[in-house]
Amino acid sequence: MEAKERIRELTDLLTEANYRYYVLDDPQMQDYEYDQLLRELENLEKAHPDLAQADSPTRRVGGQALSQFEKVEHPVPLMSLQDVFSREELNEFLEKTMEAEENVAFSVEPKIDGLSVALEYVDGVFVRGATRGDGNVGENVTENLKTVRSIPMVLENAPGRLIVRGEVFMPKKSFEKLNRRQEEEGKPLFANPRNAAAGSLRQLDPKVAAARGLDIFIFNIQLSEGMRFTRHTQGLDYLKGLKFKVIPSKKLSTVAEIDAEVAAINDTREQLPCDIDGAVIKVDDLAQRERLGTTAKFPKWAAAYKYPPEIKPTVVEDILIQVGRTGVLTPKAVVRPVRLAGTTVTNATLHNQDFITQRDIRIGDTVLIRKAGEIIPEILEVDLAKRPAGTAPYRLPNTCPVCGAAVERDEDGAFLRCTGAECPAQLSRNIAHFASRDAMDIEGLGSAIVEALIQKGLIKSPADIYYLTLENVKSLWKSGSKAAQKLLSAIEASKQQDLSRLIYALGIRQVGVKTGKVLAAAFGSLDALMEAPLEALTEVPDVGGVTGQSIFDWFRQSQSRHLIQRLREAGMNFESKRVISDARFEGKTFVLTGALSKFTREEATEKIELFGGKAAGSVSKKTSFVVVGENAGSKERKARELGITILTEDEFLEMIQ
Repeated sequence: MEAKERIRELTDLLTEANYRYYVLDDPQMQDYEYDQLLRELENLEKAHPDLAQADSPTRRVGGQALSQFEKVEHPVPLMSLQDVFSREELNEFLEKTMEAEENVAFSVEPKIDGLSVALEYVDGVFVRGATRGDGNVGENVTENLKTVRSIPMVLENAPGRLIVRGEVFMPKKSFEKLNRRQEEEGKPLFANPRNAAAGSLRQLDPKVAAARGLDIFIFNIQLSEGMRFTRHTQGLDYLKGLKFKVIPSKKLSTVAEIDAEVAAINDTREQLPCDIDGAVIKVDDLAQRERLGTTAKFPKWAAAYKYPPEIKPTVVEDILIQVGRTGVLTPKAVVRPVRLAGTTVTNATLHNQDFITQRDIRIGDTVLIRKAGEIIPEILEVDLAKRPAGTAPYRLPNTCPVCGAAVERDEDGAFLRCTGAECPAQLSRNIAHFASRDAMDIEGLGSAIVEALIQKGLIKSPADIYYLTLENVKSLWKSGSKAAQKLLSAIEASKQQDLSRLIYALGIRQVGVKTGKVLAAAFGSLDALMEAPLEALTEVPDVGGVTGQSIFDWFRQSQSRHLIQRLREAGMNFESKRVISDARFEGKTFVLTGALSKFTREEATEKIELFGGKAAGSVSKKTSFVVVGENAGSKERKARELGITILTEDEFLEMIQ
């Protein structure tokens, strides 16, 4: 079969598989088969880039990163709806509409809690997607929307120009997965799926958006050239025929029917894949909509009924402490089971000590609880009138409940964090950091292999990496001993890494890559650093009091001493290999900016540090030289304003030769 025909065939097969999986929720193709076909298509498109189709599934993983979003003016404004907050207000809207128009029917739909967008198609091809913005002007997020698999890239038998409106959301499963990944990487958790969806859609790098698992429901036709519809629900049926993922909707005529459907949507909201915060009620007949008209802000033919947050009393039966992968101690209230927003709640987050203290939450208290963003149960307040006698204020422990190591407050004072170098709760993250590129740079020791080694009980500390054998690890790969031997060779080679990398790999709070280099140069060996008095640490340039104290305390932990002893026994290099050939740059600070063509930033930084200098990321009065490449931008301008010497790449090379 010719490449052109096979590319078209694969594109059609995979597009249909995507439609069944992401729109119909009826997968017909096994994941393995899908991956194999996708890989075949990728290889064909690489060999024949001119034959790639506009609707190719390979374009779903994210294209080139953008520098900014351009503005988009909506041909048809994306209006917002008037909110109503009680059944009385809703019934008033319905009755008023029924008085103005005879034989009115309404479309009743869930109100998705996401981000509104417009999708534009020309001759059936998706050409542009934009956020709502202020309703008249939004932002072009086309590349990010291409990563939403339920959005068709090409439509069959579509009008010359079609603009539809939809709500982008993050499915509950994707939200939970994203927050697990955020926690593993030591990043802040997203408060709710809506914020996560909005942040994902506005990523300048589409690859980030692609990894977030966004989805969409289409709920309106904004513009359709050459086609005319008489009813809203007729338009939704047409969109279903074009293979859009369309909002579920019911056409109803009486106040009683609508009232019952609004209640039913609320009762079944937990069954939906996404969050909703209400129900949308719209006049179905488009001619009636025209006659009813709009206000300056809202259409008079629609209303959004917002479900009130459900708040119920319960009792705090216990407070437990969870230790996350980043070492943060998170208190959790165990509460008497209570039904809330469609699920039974048995615990609630307490965030941190400040949260507990501000609300004076104690074991035995009766509290009011709700679901924040309809997802995470949280305690609003304590009913002091029902507080039992003899209760005591709650304080988080001074030691880690998992490993017994001391805990310390974060820089911002909000969280307590375990300092144990071998804490089991932090094991996965600690080993991932230890093996990372800027640390020991152990190729092949990825997250999946680390998790497998932990599950098999083969590693309980970063030092255990150096005691693995071929028999231990060869079963982790289908290819057997060949891949295992490659990993063991990388582990063995990492023993000879420079001391600066080892210092960074230890995961000491406040100690980054640069500080690791400074400490290695100042002390020369890990033993000297380990025994250094606090005064000697704080006198090191770029270390300071807070970092010095963190280093001093870390080396006096029993877990830290045990880790270092096992690394020593494994044959790890504890000496600095970085020798300053001369001190020509001593006391000098360099800033590198722009696109460098004759060396990488890493190579230049290495040279600067070998000659006793320092490489910084921003220009200040303390900067000695700014080395500029193409398109240097603001850093070069600031250097000129401050009168700092600017060097070309050639001038910098002359200085280091």
